Amino acid sequence: MSRTQESTVEVEVLLYDGFDELDGVGPYEVFQTAGAFGGDVAVRTVTLEERALVTASHGLRIGVDGVLDAPDVLVVPGGGWNAGDDRPGARREAERGAVPEAVRERAEAGSTVAAVCTGGMLLAEAGLLDGRPAVTHASALDDLRATDADVVDARVVDTGDVLTAGGITSGLDLALHLVGRYFGADVADRVARELEYDTDPSRVFVAGEADE
Repeated sequence: MSRTQESTVEVEVLLYDGFDELDGVGPYEVFQTAGAFGGDVAVRTVTLEERALVTASHGLRIGVDGVLDAPDVLVVPGGGWNAGDDRPGARREAERGAVPEAVRERAEAGSTVAAVCTGGMLLAEAGLLDGRPAVTHASALDDLRATDADVVDARVVDTGDVLTAGGITSGLDLALHLVGRYFGADVADRVARELEYDTDPSRVFVAGEADE
């Protein structure tokens, strides 16, 4: 499902303390590589408030490009969901509420929201998964089932304006799928070859296609 994009696709990866490194960096690299292969895309790392660095779940400190704006695509990483309430991560952000609120506002304003791993739980907290098929990391599936989401067995779930992905490396599948949506299969294939990553269309559940 590719589409013609008349202007630059703006992608923002929303960082917070305790996010999983690969959840955010994997999609970031996929989109940046797509830009090198003809995709008209601009990628930024962002936070809710201005700051210079964010510390990820394994201790990596990552620079921030700016504050969350109104991107075409908002990538929401997970991480730290089962680390405990006293440690930074997605669960703490869900409880604080600022990230889910910001994500909901961007979705209502027209951004496509794509969650990786337990970033899906932040989307659930925002109410974006109510009545939708969705997936998250295996360790949080029971928590997702306790929401109004319809949990499906897939690596990536695409419901159009809201997407979710399962485990940590599924962020690569998610980003490659979005590259295909915006820039076509040829660009997505070139990116996958550059990353030496094997893709499989059966990993992606696209809402509506199963009944066609």
